[in-house]
Amino acid sequence: MAGNGVPGTTPRAPLPLPPDRRVRRARWAMAAVFLIHGSVAGNFATRIPWIQDHTQIPPGQLGLALAFPAIGASLAMPLAGRISHRFGARTALRGLLALWTLALALPALSPDVFVLCGALLVYGGTSGMADVAMNALGVETEDRLGRPIMSGLHGMWSTGALLGSAAGAVAAHTGTDARLHLAGAALVLTLLGALACQGVLDLRSAPEEHPPPRFAFPPRSALVIGAIGFCAVFAEGASLDWSAIYLRDPLGTDAGLAAASTTAFACTMAAARLAGDKVVARFGPVRTVRAGGVLATLGGLLIVTAGRPVQAMAGFGLVGLGVAVVVPLAFAAAGRSGPAPSQAIAGVATITYTSGLIAPSAIGGIAQATSLTGSFVLVTALAFGLVAGARVLRAPSRTASTGTTAAADHDSGDLKRS
Repeated sequence: MAGNGVPGTTPRAPLPLPPDRRVRRARWAMAAVFLIHGSVAGNFATRIPWIQDHTQIPPGQLGLALAFPAIGASLAMPLAGRISHRFGARTALRGLLALWTLALALPALSPDVFVLCGALLVYGGTSGMADVAMNALGVETEDRLGRPIMSGLHGMWSTGALLGSAAGAVAAHTGTDARLHLAGAALVLTLLGALACQGVLDLRSAPEEHPPPRFAFPPRSALVIGAIGFCAVFAEGASLDWSAIYLRDPLGTDAGLAAASTTAFACTMAAARLAGDKVVARFGPVRTVRAGGVLATLGGLLIVTAGRPVQAMAGFGLVGLGVAVVVPLAFAAAGRSGPAPSQAIAGVATITYTSGLIAPSAIGGIAQATSLTGSFVLVTALAFGLVAGARVLRAPSRTASTGTTAAADHDSGDLKRS
């Protein structure tokens, strides 16, 4: 076919109803991209203690340094749309993912807190840009397939984080220098990322389409959708960071069981996301998030009224089940909410990153002023916000809402909604 570079034949009809082999292959390529992105985060998290010992910085300075990835991501994410417009979706994702995987090596090379802050700023900036690019392309792939895949893609991210943390735990247990471990992991993941990106859709902007601004405030639609993501990520971050302490201090659980509760919560999140696409396909995003909000609210009530560890662990499990699919659905809704999907996704991502940044400190501040149980009253209230606000995820498709023209998919002649 002419669209595939074979001369003298008839061009393929646009967007055939049954997804072709290339689109199905792109779905699995995107799953690999999300897995690799998560693996970087998992490897890094396990070596933070080594980095602290190596730089000899106190906990307060380390906490400040660990805020820089979120700052870097928030500053850099708006650039992802412009890069994709300039180079095309596949090339942009390949380059941004490579920058992110290579940035994994930087923090362990830092000799002091000042260099560490700069390294983490770059680490976070490359993470955020790759995050926006892969979520925007994930939404496009989902549209081409005609069925939900975003929850599963984020489940692959969670799986990658678990695999990366397992690899990092082995490296730490064997006493491997983090500089060698993270540099080796960076090279391997960069190679795997380049291979995975070969299979993603190669979408190009229409010639008449104006490039997105370098920096712009998120559209109003992204702010509304981002509020739902904020509630979910706050509950997730609070549970991940404080579940072990909650079981240890108010409930007097031993350290091993308390730590196991955090691992169980992470596994619950990953499993729920991997299974979430079938639930969304059956019930739709609004009812799925509304039901998830009910589960998370019930989980929060179990936590704040817990008198025994098993009740609190059940509560954290319900919170994980309830919020697992919210962020993938928020990204999907943002990508369809207007004519600038990358800008909308960047806006939602910025809000969710901010929520993840402030959740641990907010829980700690409220706990110091009242109690840790009182902190999870706020988590419960935000979980109920998912029930009240789920309707904002009923976003129209971009084609229907914008009425815009189409641009050619570079390697197939299919049409891309612009």
